[in-house]
Amino acid sequence: MTHSITIKKALPEHLQSIVAIINAGATSVRKGREFDDWEEYRPAFDALRTSPECEIYVALNQTGEVVGTFQIHFLKGIAFKGRPRVELESVHVRPDQRGTGVGRKMMEHAEGLAAEANACMIQLTSNKERDGSHHFYRRLGYDQSHHGYKKLLM
Repeated sequence: MTHSITIKKALPEHLQSIVAIINAGATSVRKGREFDDWEEYRPAFDALRTSPECEIYVALNQTGEVVGTFQIHFLKGIAFKGRPRVELESVHVRPDQRGTGVGRKMMEHAEGLAAEANACMIQLTSNKERDGSHHFYRRLGYDQSHHGYKKLLM
């Protein structure tokens, strides 16, 4: 179990590692559609970092290496008396760190951020190919309450 993990907002120097971790976990729908040059992700990264509705975080090990990442989006709405809902996106743990507690620590951090924002719920989607992730989310108390649909536009 990894105990010396720090969760913090991502900085520009983390981008290359973030891209490597996300692409290492690419499912069939993304394979062959991603860029090889991590610098091509910088505009999207900069937009996430400057948006008031979302943030990108990294999990750092004791030597400062990025071992996980997630994006958190605060969505406005009418339901639940206008309380925001939180959507988690691109929750990824470096393959050699899976099963060590990194993912659990990131999820606990995200849940704390949601509570601070008075969010009514946290929602996320997980590719149907990710059986291990589905088991992980269920163990953390997430209910598979909806069917999700996506339409690729690229």
